[in-house]
Amino acid sequence: MSAIPVIGLVGGIGSGKSAVGEILAELGCVVSNSDRVAHECLEEPSVVTMLVTRWGDRVLSISGSPDRSVIASIVFTDDAERTWLESVLHPMVNHRRRAAFESLDPNTPGFVIDAPLLFEAGIDSECDAIFFVDAPLDQRLKRVVTSRGWSEENLMAREARQMPLKEKRARATDLISNDGSIEDLRSLVVNAFERIRGLPPRTT
Repeated sequence: MSAIPVIGLVGGIGSGKSAVGEILAELGCVVSNSDRVAHECLEEPSVVTMLVTRWGDRVLSISGSPDRSVIASIVFTDDAERTWLESVLHPMVNHRRRAAFESLDPNTPGFVIDAPLLFEAGIDSECDAIFFVDAPLDQRLKRVVTSRGWSEENLMAREARQMPLKEKRARATDLISNDGSIEDLRSLVVNAFERIRGLPPRTT
């Protein structure tokens, strides 16, 4: 394990990864949210130029910034376009994440990587532990309908383009069940985090 433990967060869409990240942040961890960083990268002028060159002005909102809903409609219906966008954004996201880790105070108790494509992008190799946040499909669907306005078809279509949840669960080091109260979730997260902090530092 590195001097500052690195924890990866994975799980189904709407499982509660953000809630787990918030609990870890309360414990003093620094959380890197790959989706949020990717959204920031989309706003970079060089990226905006690439988007317009490839897809035209339709990907811009009235304000001139990238329209994420239009971009999503393109990449989630065309694997080639999704692969292209990932080839643009992933190196930028990786660079910012690693820079954030390198700039950490050495006394930081943990660094958390919340990344939907943690395994697919090979980011798991940077992690000392990986938390799989689990929740029943009906609960996950209820959350995404409320927070994102998605249908069940939206949820299933997006997850179909990721590694199967069964495989992610099998490759994780810790299972965090999010099917109870926030107090239950907090207890599971704290226990898992304390276990990781008790591991000996990795020297190589």
